[in-house]
Amino acid sequence: MGSPFEVDVEGGMLACRTEGGGDGDAVLLHGGPGLSDYLEGLAGELDGVLRTTRYQQRGTAPSTAPPGGGVEAHVADALAVLDACGLERSWLVGHSWGGHLAMHVAVAAPERVAGLVVVDPLGAVPDGGAKELDENLTEQLSPAARDEARALDERLLAGEGGEADALAMLRIVWPCYFADPDAAPPMPAMRMSAAVYADTWASINDHFARATLVGGLPCLRCPAVFVHGRESPIPWRRSAESAELIRGAHLAVVDRCGHFPWLERPGSVRRAFLELVG
Repeated sequence: MGSPFEVDVEGGMLACRTEGGGDGDAVLLHGGPGLSDYLEGLAGELDGVLRTTRYQQRGTAPSTAPPGGGVEAHVADALAVLDACGLERSWLVGHSWGGHLAMHVAVAAPERVAGLVVVDPLGAVPDGGAKELDENLTEQLSPAARDEARALDERLLAGEGGEADALAMLRIVWPCYFADPDAAPPMPAMRMSAAVYADTWASINDHFARATLVGGLPCLRCPAVFVHGRESPIPWRRSAESAELIRGAHLAVVDRCGHFPWLERPGSVRRAFLELVG
């Protein structure tokens, strides 16, 4: 399905895939950081309005580009994908950490961005909802599961854990990403790079301290829409704060929806994009 290709970047390559069709082009940025790509369903939802290219971010197979370089390396990778696709400008569609990354790409290279579709992101205003995310993901767990998840997260952020620790943590909290944890779908098969997770979070926090997005987003002059689940573990107010920084940005809050709008409320991201572009 789709057309796979590789993009050479510093230290290796990124595994990419272009699929679908529409009146415009979009590069999809998956969340994590450090996870394997899971945006096939979102690409399918946008088929017919956007031709999409998604890629596996660095540090996780099948991409061979190594971990390291923080936010700046991820921004450079996204721009390399645009170059490889022959796109002078493209829509960026990012989910979770990928939505946060989309904002960084737009601030770093606004001339390359046709518009933003930011889905349930880590916000622009420090700390972007990270503390609330941690609290909301664990408050429904048993005390033992909560302690285990937090211990694993601490190991990972300290650079001491491995992929098994990362996936174990994700399995514990996975149902809590959804509006109804009891009805959450099974966690898909994933890979996760503990090194990318630790390195990128350190860089994210450094950019929070420097207020990179708070200072840069008001300079953007591209269309933007933020799509956020009302019951997401990242409070929808974090998207509202980010949207307020971009002139003319739209906010679509999806009821009865957690962190994955295209899974819990199919069509919600497509509808928000079409309303944005009229």
